Amino acid sequence: MLRVYGIKNCSTCVKALKWLEEQGQKVEFIDYRANPVDPTLLLDWAKQLGEWPKLVNRASMTWRNLDESLKTPETDTDWLAIIAAHPTVVRRPVTVKADGKAIAGFNEKKMIEFLG
Repeated sequence: MLRVYGIKNCSTCVKALKWLEEQGQKVEFIDYRANPVDPTLLLDWAKQLGEWPKLVNRASMTWRNLDESLKTPETDTDWLAIIAAHPTVVRRPVTVKADGKAIAGFNEKKMIEFLG
């Protein structure tokens, strides 16, 4: 079973969930605004994806509206504090396989490779 972390009314999450279900995937959806993601998982995802800039959507409206002093995080603690206060900065969706391997965002070709 896949775990898909996102926001229930996010159009990309809705599209990804629909596509996954069409592929016959069993999915558990976790809305991370309602159920914050454990910092240990966030750290793991950031490392898997190639560090924080791959997990955090710095083009998002939420990121752009952050105070300038927050936009230069230097430590894991800084990144985690931003995500705790503004969970919508996390790229959506984050899809996690049973073995813990994760992918952020939705692109059919990349998702096929991820699931393969």
